[in-house]
Parts: sequence; C-alpha cells; structure tokens
Amino acid sequence: MSKTKKFVENVKEFNLVAIGVGGQGILTLAGIVAEAALKQGYDVKMSELHGLAQRGGSIPCQVRFGDKIYSSLVRTGGADLIIAMEPIEALRSAKYASPKKTVLIMDTHQIPPVSVTSLGKKYPKISDIKKELKGFFKEIIEVNATEIAKKETGKSVTSNIYILGLASVRGVLPIKREILLEAIKENVPPKYFDLNKKMFELAK
Repeated sequence: MSKTKKFVENVKEFNLVAIGVGGQGILTLAGIVAEAALKQGYDVKMSELHGLAQRGGSIPCQVRFGDKIYSSLVRTGGADLIIAMEPIEALRSAKYASPKKTVLIMDTHQIPPVSVTSLGKKYPKISDIKKELKGFFKEIIEVNATEIAKKETGKSVTSNIYILGLASVRGVLPIKREILLEAIKENVPPKYFDLNKKMFELAK
C-alpha cells in the first residue's frame, strides 16, 4: 500500500530523476517541473540526454532545485524522487536511489527498449523487476499510467501528466499544485491543456 506524505512547501535541496523511453514525454515532464520550481522561487538546474528520443531509446532527465543549486547532476544515491515511465527504465535509474529517502513512482506498462528488441532478448518478468527494485527505494508507488491515459483519452500521450499529478497529490514533489498547473499550461499546446489538466487532477 502506497503511503501519502505530508507536503513540504520549501526545501533546501530536492533531486528528481525522470526516465523513460522516446515518445513518453519525459523531456516535457522534466521541463514542467523545472519551470514550476522556478515559479515557486527555487534555484533550478536541469540536465537532459535526448539523443535517442526519436528511436525509442532511454531518456534520462535530472532536475535539481532548492535554495542554491550549483550542479545539474544528481549524484549516485542522491535522488529524492525518481519517476520511471517504464519498469526497465526504473532499473536503469536505481543507481540514483537510496533506501533511506528515495521514492519511486513507476508506470508498470512495459515497453521493450531498443537494447532488448535489437538483440533479440526477452523482456524480464515484471515480478522479477519489482523484486530487484525493492532494495533500492524507501517507497515504491506503482501505477499503470499508460492504461489509465488510454482509458480516459484513447491515447497514452498524457500518461506523463498523470504521473506528475500523482507525485503532487501524494506529496512527494514539493511544488504547489496550482504552480504545476501553470507550468503545464505553458508547456503544452493550448488546445490540449484541458485534457492535460484533466489527467493531472485525475491522479489519486
């Protein structure tokens, strides 16, 4: 059973790692968080790697914010929150986790990455992935955001915003909800804002 944490409005330092595959909106999610953190008055640094985005490759992004941030890179074991839009990508991110403090929000929908499909390997059992992840994190929140997005909108494209809404409502991302919504509005095409707002507010 997932725990709900008390929202902390101001933090000295917060480290987010967001990871997924090309086409899942990881860059958009990280950009929304970075902009929202700026709006809330934090110093913000963001690092992204998107060379494989168009080929379904792994997309890791890091967002750090707080009173004063000097580097955009999250150190090993330094993440406060990891958002993984795919189970194998959650495993890739585990080096940034600490069992003492890190929360993982994971979309359980499986998308075999290029490293699996191109080599003819089998996708690991989801039960094995979950077992492997347990030792790395203080808390793991699992949700099939992709399926929820498909059910509600007919498409999976808003699964990233649903995950962001989940991080907000569970109190594991220290940014006000209204500010996150402002940042969403400024980062998605106007004609899609109402749909994204719906998915953000749908998360529980």
